[in-house]
Amino acid sequence: MSAAGPEQGAPARTGARIFCVANQKGGVGKTTTTVNLAAGLAKVGQRVLMVDLDPQGNATMGSGVDKRKLELTIYDVLLESASVAEARVHSDKCGFDVLGANRDLAGAEVELVDLERRERRLREALGQVADSYDFVLIDCPPSLSMLTLNGLCSAHGVIVPMQCEYFALEGLTDLVNTIKQVHANLNKDLQIIGLLRVMFDPRITLQQQVSDQLKAHFHDKVFNTVIPRNVRLAEAPSYGLPGVVFDPAARGSQAYVEFAHEMVDRIKTM
Repeated sequence: MSAAGPEQGAPARTGARIFCVANQKGGVGKTTTTVNLAAGLAKVGQRVLMVDLDPQGNATMGSGVDKRKLELTIYDVLLESASVAEARVHSDKCGFDVLGANRDLAGAEVELVDLERRERRLREALGQVADSYDFVLIDCPPSLSMLTLNGLCSAHGVIVPMQCEYFALEGLTDLVNTIKQVHANLNKDLQIIGLLRVMFDPRITLQQQVSDQLKAHFHDKVFNTVIPRNVRLAEAPSYGLPGVVFDPAARGSQAYVEFAHEMVDRIKTM
């Protein structure tokens, strides 16, 4: 692999398209979106790596991988004691690879502070396996931390899952400002790929109004796919599976497969 580019450089355009799933507001379905989109993309024939950047490890567990049994994790990759190729595991149940996380990752926040290239370590590590995948999806923690910064510096774009409520709009403003700052200072390639409306109930007038506002303001940055509020999606993590695998016939699962098709189509125009 060639030497790292200048501080203003963008991720190499070879191989995989790398996307962060991010929102600074908690409880908006980031992890649900990450694991179900990964499973949906695998189902439509894409090669996928799911990267868990949250010390809680929920995306790891939700992908059929037991975080407690992992010998190597994203923590080891960030501290450069292991490569992505060494630390990744394949989820046979879900059909995609997982670069997992557990509680060890919480320590990386402190340990990275004094290290060189601290915000670019994930980008450089993913560059070594980029040709092995079509998509890399990064599940980011809800705060703007050194971990999230590593994700944003690695990505070609950000997928923003959000509920159609007014507090979510305030959180979106903060996220847009963060992305602008990272774009200006660390990753000139970074952009919002699209806003994904999740947990949507068309019977609630307020949600429909906020949805209309999003489309009016962000236009084609709002994905056509809408993920409905769905009990089966909420149940799936307790079985250690994405809804797409747990109950493929559920409305929410079918919506995520539809979203996978939309993502495949969208990157053709990027």
